[in-house]
Amino acid sequence: MSIAPDSAAAGHPADRHDLIRVQGARVNNLRDVSVEIPKRRLTVFTGVSGSGKSSLVFGTIAAESQRMINETYSAFVQGFMPTLDRPDVDLLDGLTTAIIVDQERMGANSRSTVGTATDANAMLRSLFSRIASPHIGSPQAYSFNVASISGSGAVTTERGGATVKERRSFSITGGMCPRCDGMGSVTDIDLTQLYDDSKSLAEGALTIPGYTPDGWAVRIFTESGFVDPAKPIREFSEPELREFLHKEPTKVRINGINLTYEGLVPKIQKSMLSKDVEALQPHIRAFVERAVTFTSCPECGGTRLSAAARSSTIGGVSIADACAMQISDLAEWVRGLHEPTVGPLLLGLGALLDSFVRIGLGYLSLDRSAGSLSGGEAQRTKMIRHLGSSLTDVTYVFDEPTVGLHPHDIESMNELLLRLRDKGNTVLVVEHKPETIAIADHVVDLGPRAGSAGGQVMFEGTVAGLRASDTLTGRHLDDRAGVKPAVRVPTGSLPVRDARDHNLRGVDVDIPLGVLVVVTGVAGSGKSSLIRGSVSGRDGVVTVDQGAIRGSRRSNPATYTGLLDPIRTAFAKANGVKAALFSANSEGACPVCNGAGLIFTDLGVMAGVTTVCEECEGKGFQAAVLEYRLGGRDISEVLGMSVEAAEQFFASDAGRVPAAHAILSRLADVGLGYLTIGQPLTSLSGGERQRLKLATHLAEKGGVYVLDEPTTGLHLADVRALLGLLDRLVDSGKSVIVIEHHQAVMAHADWIIDLGPGAGHDGGRVVFEGTPAALVANPVTLTGQHLAAYVA
Repeated sequence: MSIAPDSAAAGHPADRHDLIRVQGARVNNLRDVSVEIPKRRLTVFTGVSGSGKSSLVFGTIAAESQRMINETYSAFVQGFMPTLDRPDVDLLDGLTTAIIVDQERMGANSRSTVGTATDANAMLRSLFSRIASPHIGSPQAYSFNVASISGSGAVTTERGGATVKERRSFSITGGMCPRCDGMGSVTDIDLTQLYDDSKSLAEGALTIPGYTPDGWAVRIFTESGFVDPAKPIREFSEPELREFLHKEPTKVRINGINLTYEGLVPKIQKSMLSKDVEALQPHIRAFVERAVTFTSCPECGGTRLSAAARSSTIGGVSIADACAMQISDLAEWVRGLHEPTVGPLLLGLGALLDSFVRIGLGYLSLDRSAGSLSGGEAQRTKMIRHLGSSLTDVTYVFDEPTVGLHPHDIESMNELLLRLRDKGNTVLVVEHKPETIAIADHVVDLGPRAGSAGGQVMFEGTVAGLRASDTLTGRHLDDRAGVKPAVRVPTGSLPVRDARDHNLRGVDVDIPLGVLVVVTGVAGSGKSSLIRGSVSGRDGVVTVDQGAIRGSRRSNPATYTGLLDPIRTAFAKANGVKAALFSANSEGACPVCNGAGLIFTDLGVMAGVTTVCEECEGKGFQAAVLEYRLGGRDISEVLGMSVEAAEQFFASDAGRVPAAHAILSRLADVGLGYLTIGQPLTSLSGGERQRLKLATHLAEKGGVYVLDEPTTGLHLADVRALLGLLDRLVDSGKSVIVIEHHQAVMAHADWIIDLGPGAGHDGGRVVFEGTPAALVANPVTLTGQHLAAYVA
């Protein structure tokens, strides 16, 4: 792919107005970083995970752009917007409007679909409202988010200078299914999973996550007067049980506070079931899966739409049928419509759908729940919004846009990035894949390592200059891996028969055990459907997927992994005091900042301010707690250690804590030795969070490990360490199944199962089973062709 050189890209001095200048950036681990980034060019930021790429691109440049845009609004409007702190940087010059296209999931609203998250559904509704038969109304008549209602109300009008009040009837025709309220499914709640009816509410009868006896969620029941909090639930009369479970929202006053009381069932439905289950926090998701049964709505068949909306068709195709089509097929259907009255609409809709196909998402359907998309799919769906935009001279910021992409699809992604650049935009990309680094006009490499050992600019310039440099990225840019000369012999097999999840076509396959198996195929070929649908969930199978790690700004690696528990216990035992003192979320918390270490000041309609707590100097603990020591260190000093330093400390005679050392060893094994064990989870990159999750699962007892793209967020130099970890797992007697696109992992496999040949209904079949050497020798599949080129 050729890139036209110009003065900036070729290394010649650029006019200062054609540069984004950063001077003295100190966000997270950045060490007074200063860079000059050419505008209207494609700049790729490289470096190991945790080196400071995201801190520079997202935490500094994009954050300041968004903060400055927010400041252009009135103080009143700013009061309704999130508070953004100014990044710790001396100078930021030449910024343009930043549009962030990241890997965050697309929200927890279960009403959000691929179609509603883009303009596709809106355009389809307009199309059907114009030419479908029978005609049923405006576009909202085809929307599952708009209910049909009718009624009357008082209207005040002026007639002949006099004010007249009269009642008028109104009606709104929406497309929402009245049975399921447009959700597509109905729920059946198992009441035995909500409470223990042998106990009273005061005794802690409720077994719902977050419903503690002293919390407001329970107090509103015990103090409302509608039910007797001291009576076991099984002794409630029928009216009491109805008040407790199903009462309509009612205003109550408790301890001088105005609150709304409603029955437990609607309360659960609104707080937990209105969100996509995939996006819930793990412990709440486990509760919902245990307590709630979801079934397809019997009235609308899961389409979410009313009978009228389903009856209106174009050539026999309803809007429900259109949304259920694979997008590549829907694009063909739209191209086959010839109706001059809606010509521009058909052209726009066709172009939008073609963008899905070009970006590698043609296998999706518009009715696919947005919350079910992977991080990579979500990022590419967001990208769809911007491809047709008429905006120019803006800054697009991407976080590893190749995540989840087969090597065959990366070229298409590269073309889209270049299209955005060629429209006159600045494109900033955080990326590890050499195929995308290769198309950059400009490269900024951070390092030399991660965490406190990173945060410096190691190289700025062209790709050729990076390749010739002696940086870690430069040395590994052309890394290639050969197939193994000898592979392991399986100890058995895990049979899968007649797998039909999603697009799978009755797949029969025997997955070898006791070896490293890599499952490959283009995005949408059926890899995840095969493994998650037929392998994950079996006894002895431990699955590490790409689900986001959720936690507040108080959460950190020590709390997430359970590391803090043995540490607190060791401090308590060594000092003869309670373990709760050594938690910043419990009795040991600083009384001024409540253990946060920071003071968050709300300035009303103005931007809030975050400052370090002067009482504890940011440590989060009471001064008295810091008097207690373990091996000469106080609790804040221990939480300030890196994983590597803490691992050594808890193995030493002074601070020996075997349980803590075991957890820290697993963190080091997955390449997180540089992390500070007490740093907030919110400061971790996507790759760091993925490996943190993997480290916690390594402790689980299971014979089979399933890993979903473990190279996500990994630098080229770290892939070799990952392969070593996978080898250690297999050599310890585990079976490892990896869903992966990275050719180095494919080449290192003992056995490859390749799905395809394409995506969606063009995939769903096993197109190759065998060793990597056999696939390279006869590269009949797309995966085989790319692997053969890679190892060559």
